[in-house]
Order: sequence, then structure tokens, then C-alpha cells
Amino acid sequence: MNCIDINLEALHHNLQMITGFMARQGAHWSLVTKCLCGHEETLRALSMMGVGSMCDSRLDNLRAIHRAAPEVEKWYLRLPHLSVVDDIVTLADISLNSEIEVIRALGEAAGRHGRIHNIIIMIELGDLREGILPGSLVNFYQQVFDMPSIRVLGIGAQIGCMAGSVPSVDQVAQLILYRELLELKFQRKLPVISAGSSIFLPLVLQGRLPKALNHFRIGEAVFLGTDLITGGRLEGLRDDVVILEGEIAEIKEKNLVPMCEVGASTPFHGLTGATPEGHSPGKRGYRALVTIGEIDTDVHGLTPLNPSFQIAGATSDIIVVNIGENTEHIRLGDTIKFRCSYSAFVRLMNDSYITKRVTPDPDVFEKNLPERSLVRVDATLKGEDV
Repeated sequence: MNCIDINLEALHHNLQMITGFMARQGAHWSLVTKCLCGHEETLRALSMMGVGSMCDSRLDNLRAIHRAAPEVEKWYLRLPHLSVVDDIVTLADISLNSEIEVIRALGEAAGRHGRIHNIIIMIELGDLREGILPGSLVNFYQQVFDMPSIRVLGIGAQIGCMAGSVPSVDQVAQLILYRELLELKFQRKLPVISAGSSIFLPLVLQGRLPKALNHFRIGEAVFLGTDLITGGRLEGLRDDVVILEGEIAEIKEKNLVPMCEVGASTPFHGLTGATPEGHSPGKRGYRALVTIGEIDTDVHGLTPLNPSFQIAGATSDIIVVNIGENTEHIRLGDTIKFRCSYSAFVRLMNDSYITKRVTPDPDVFEKNLPERSLVRVDATLKGEDV
């Protein structure tokens, strides 16, 4: 059976560690759950562990959060679009925004539903994803502050999400100055600066960020333990929260180099089946065919747990793994385990062909979870300054 295993003990460890990181910063944080693709068993387990604020970018996933953890604070991460404003104000407590027309529509929708909708205004700081240009800040806020049924919580930014840029203290300092400017100009308090994602955690650990940066949206580091600056594992975090197991459909001793001319292109670029590293023509070894392929995940993002194994290639529904002399005596029907990158993980969770398994059983885990070990990911809207 092909299965992605979510280890609650490792997940709980990472949640506790990052809660500690946030305590150093004196900040709130919200767990970005979009990589779970609405997997309700894991969402319930997260709520049970103490997660009180979750972020997602799909409305269907927010509906899953409502079913699995109705009491948690919910953030809508993708920029709202006009056709779904009614859904956004009923499913999300907070959304990230950069368009006046959309904010006005959110306010009208919130009014129809008898709600106040909370927003963070996103500012462009160089990642070239969403955000208004700093030069238009004053005019933008002049229009937004007095919109009915809209509450402006603060400002935010996306850094490192698309362009891969490494955040700097100077960028954060800009946000702090923009907030000071707006508060002085309009005599309105903007309690939240939400600029931080997992890529900011190394700076938190180094104590380099101003305390005014007081909200973080953290996902990848929780589930994968990733240091997004170095590409390694972040200090103190575990990288075994998510493990993929792929069943072996064939295992045979074969040549490790194709016995034919290799063409210039394959359906999936970069995994051509050409000469594997360190192998010469005529070299033989065992090859295992695993019943997972490019349809299921980003194969480039998989790393066999056994460091002597090497992914030789992949097709739409098969991964070929060179396992050397098979000293572990792996047999047909056994599985090979892989760690996942973020892109591999999210595609696996969105794949209906892959079984999702949470271990240990959440009910058993909850019974053995002491009260003092809850992670206390507190909702931003319950904070003293909001």
C-alpha cells in the first residue's frame, strides 16, 4: 500500500519548539495548514494539541477546518477574489488584501451576514507577489479605514514565497516605519505586523528581528523541519513528521545503465534514466519499481531514507530506485520510505490515490498528552493588543 504517514509525536515536538521560538520574539503565530489539503483527521489532532489559529488558501480547506476544529481562528491566505467574498467572510476571520474594490466587496458581504471582517493590508517589499506599492499607502488607507464592516488589523508582506529572496532586517524595518507613518497620519492603531513565514525562523533564532514584528504565518518548518535559508534542517526541529511509503511492484537485478540510446527528452524532465552517478556501463545491481509516480507527486522532492538508495528515474506512475546489492533483503510487496520536500508533500496530500495515515491514533495520543504540553498557538484576535 502506498501511504503518507503523519507522525503526531514529531508534529507535536515541532509545534512546541516553534511556540518557544515565538515566545523569544514575543509574537503570535498561526499555523499554515494548506499543505494538508483539508485532511480532517490531522486538523482535529492539531486542534487537540492546542493550535488555536490556522491559515489556508482554499475555501474547501477552510470548510474542512470548520468541521474538524470549529473554534480555531481562521485566516484566508490567498488574495480574495470578487466571486467568493460571501464565502470568505463566513469561513475566515481574517484575510490578506491588496485591492480596494475587493475590500469594499468584503465589507458589503460582511454587512449582509451581520459580521465584521478583519483584514491585513499587504505591502510589496520586493518578492513581487501580492502587495500594494509603498507610495500608495496613505491614499489606500484613507479609503479603507472608514469602510463599513471592515476592521484593519495591520499590515503584512510576503517575503521569500515566490522569488526565493532571503528576508532582511531592513525589509522588516520598512514595515515598522510604514506602520508608524499610518498610525500618526490617521490616529488609528494598527496592532499587527504579519510579515513572517518559515523563512524568518533563522532570524528569530538569531535574535535579529525587531519585537514589533509580532505575527508569523508558519507552515513548512512545522511539517518538514526545514531551514528555508540553508536548505537543511532547522535547529531543534524534527524532519520525520511526514514519511512516504511506496510499495514495491518489481525487484530484480538488472543493468544500472540503459542498454539503448537515450533520447533527448522524456515526458518528465530531469529524470531521464541515463547513467546513474557513479555507475559505468555493464554495472549491475538491484532495481525496485515503486508504485508512485509523477502523477502523484514531485518525484524530485523525494529522498530515500536509506542513503545508499538512489532514485534512477520516474514515469507517470512508477519510480525506479537503485538499491545496490540489496543487503536489506527487500522483497516484492515491501515498501521503500522517503522524506518529502514541501512540493512533494502537498501534491501527495492532494492525491486521491495515496492513503493518508496518522500515527499514533489521535484518540490514544490525546489521552497521553499532558495538559502542560499543549502548544498554545493562540488566536491573534484574542491578543491583548488587538
